[in-house]
Formats: sequence, structure tokens, C-alpha cells
Amino acid sequence: MSQVVQGEAATAPRPGRRVLNRMIGLFRMSPVAAVGLLIILFFAVLAVFAPWLMPYDPIQSHPGRVLQPPSAEHWFGTDANGMDVFSRVIYGARYGFGIAIPAVLLALAIGVPVGLIAGYKGGYLDEFLMRIFDGLRVFPSIILALAVVAATGQSLFNVIIVLGLLDAPVFARLVRAEVLAQRNSVFVESSVAAGNPTWRTMFVHLLPNSIQGAMAQTAVRAAWAVRISATLAFLGVGIQVPTPEWGAMIRQGAEVMVSGQWWVAVFPGLALIMLVFGLNLLGDGMQDVMDPRRRQQK
Repeated sequence: MSQVVQGEAATAPRPGRRVLNRMIGLFRMSPVAAVGLLIILFFAVLAVFAPWLMPYDPIQSHPGRVLQPPSAEHWFGTDANGMDVFSRVIYGARYGFGIAIPAVLLALAIGVPVGLIAGYKGGYLDEFLMRIFDGLRVFPSIILALAVVAATGQSLFNVIIVLGLLDAPVFARLVRAEVLAQRNSVFVESSVAAGNPTWRTMFVHLLPNSIQGAMAQTAVRAAWAVRISATLAFLGVGIQVPTPEWGAMIRQGAEVMVSGQWWVAVFPGLALIMLVFGLNLLGDGMQDVMDPRRRQQK
């Protein structure tokens, strides 16, 4: 018996091999999702290992090195305060993930239960909850975010709260649509007939079968959160210099680009584009993986 167990343990793939096998499997199912995941993992490595990858302190100014072009000493040049742009771009990945992930989690925490309850209960409760969320979607997101952040204060916490609240209706609509399609299914009727309370029918039986569409949208909505947060910083509402946030860096670089110092804005702009691009690729690929009909159409 022990020899059989040892033989199974010997043939079991190592953790690193399992991860590689899953990556290969994902690439076969959706090359788009695999490429997006690789881009996201690259920026995640930058965010996690930023203190060891940065050659300089991202908020330390060097008065004698103001607006120096890219060189062997400063790979991405320096900005108007003499700060190393390369170090600031690397550290900015932390703010990209630090805004996108909490904002999406907050949107899920608000939108999924509301969509589940509204879709299952129906009637006046459904109308009331959906009309509130429709009111949030009526206004252009960037305009409403500008107004709320300007009123509440320019802090990372306020930006995350605003983005999470603005994005919650998207997840609520997705979950509600799935619940409306499945609330009369056999497994729901069986749960009710077995005497399960309403909350158990909704959260244990109905939710796992209704959340796939919302989960497939998480990467796309994270890309939206990164883009909107950078837009807020660029417009002067949100995270501000000297904080190494890409939108704020682009805004600072735009002021000196006319005089030829292009590197201050171009490098954080490229980083922002790549992260948003990777998140969108992952989101599109995850929709293919979770919806076989889309994969067959392609």
C-alpha cells in the first residue's frame, strides 16, 4: 500500500509544473486570455517587487537633474522635480492594482447581492432597486466621478469608493438577467420544495449558477477602473503629484511636452495603455472560456 502511495506521489506533478500545465491549458482554450494574463502578471511582478526593482526613491527629487532625457543613469529620464521616471513608472503599478482590485471587489460586493435579490424577488422591490442603479448609470461616469471626488476629497480611499459605487450597477444587471432566466428552473423549484429558506435558495443554489457573466466582466471593469482613476488624476481631481500614479505623471508630463520633454508623459502613458490592454484581453478571453458558444462562433 505504501509503495502505491509513494508511486502516486512520485508521478504527481510539482506545483510549478501544475501552474505551467494550467497556463498551457488556458492558452489552448483562449490565446487571448493567456496573453492578457501574461501582461497582468508582468505588472503584478513590478508592483510586488517594486522596492527591489527601483533604482531610486520614486518621490525623491534631485534639483540638479531636472528634466534630463533618458540615459544610462536614468533610463526613462527625470521629470520637472528631478524625480526618476523609471522608478515612478514601476511604483505606479502598485496604484494601478491598488485601485482596480478594491474597486472591482466593492462593485461585486454591492452589485451581485442586489442583482440576485432583485431578480429573484421581482415586483416592486426589483423596480425600486433597479431604478436606483439606473439613476447612477444615467450620468456620464467620468462627470459623476469628477463631481463626487471633488466634493469628498482627493484621496485613494475616496477614488476607490466612487469607482466601486459607479460600477456596481453593471454587475447587478448581469446577475439579475441570469437570475430571471433561472429562477423558474428545476433546481430552484426543487430547493423550494425541499423546504430550504429563501436566502439558501438564492445564495447557495441560484447564485453559483448566475455569477459567471459577472465574473467574466471583472477584468474588463478593472481596466475601466484603472482608466477612470488615471483620467481623474490627469484632470487634477484624484491622486496628485508627487504620488507616483500614472495619470498624475501624464498630467505633469503634458505641461512640458510642448518644450520637447516627451519622456515624462510617454513612459507612464505606455504603462497605462499596456495594463488596460492586458486587462481587456483577459476579460475578453474569459468570456470565451465561460461561454462556449462565443468560442465556437470564433
